[in-house]
Amino acid sequence: MLHRLKTDPKIVGTKQTIKAIEKGIARLVYIAEDADEHIVHQVMNLAEDQGLPLIKVETMVQLGKECNIKVKTATAAIIQ
Repeated sequence: MLHRLKTDPKIVGTKQTIKAIEKGIARLVYIAEDADEHIVHQVMNLAEDQGLPLIKVETMVQLGKECNIKVKTATAAIIQ
């Protein structure tokens, strides 16, 4: 499922992911397992409340690379 981050429309970052979930445009949410719990807690809760699939990625560095950015990120989402 990580390949979708390279090909599908996406947003990157916790604030942007939260906004996308709240607006109802997120379809799939990615969370880095090494991210601080207090940073990703709201994203996890919103995704579960909306019934969105949640994919865990091993590290923030790996998630950043999969999103084609040069920095690490805690969350990302595939959008419509």
